[in-house]
Amino acid sequence: MKRFVGPVAVVGLLVLVGCAAGDARFAADTPAGFWAGLWHGAISVITLIVGLFNDSVGVYETANTGGWYDFGFLFGVTAVWGGGSSGYYGRRERARREREWNALSSKLELKFKRKIREWADAEPDDEWDLVEELAEKKLKRKFRAWANED
Repeated sequence: MKRFVGPVAVVGLLVLVGCAAGDARFAADTPAGFWAGLWHGAISVITLIVGLFNDSVGVYETANTGGWYDFGFLFGVTAVWGGGSSGYYGRRERARREREWNALSSKLELKFKRKIREWADAEPDDEWDLVEELAEKKLKRKFRAWANED
């Protein structure tokens, strides 16, 4: 199986390069449109690498329809090569929010316990520990629900 990987990769690369920008089939009378731009954007990194060693391969087709080709090209680039970054930043943002929430909830919990303890000391009773625990649990649930609303 390993003997076939190299030839398959070379054939695949040649097929991709055969469809790369700078192809002779695109000219002023038959310019590259949206779909060609989409494909060229999708394979842009590969054609850049091949273009470093082969002057006949370009990353961008100069004989194009203008705006539609540009739109397809940029859409292809971002969909294939740049689309995954939002997942990474989304996870980072969720982790940052979780850290902020933990810091805020710890501060609120301590303040709440202190206020309840002051109130309990003003009127001592054996049931205040239970009241404090139940109130703390309910407050945590309410704050968590409030924080997750957005």
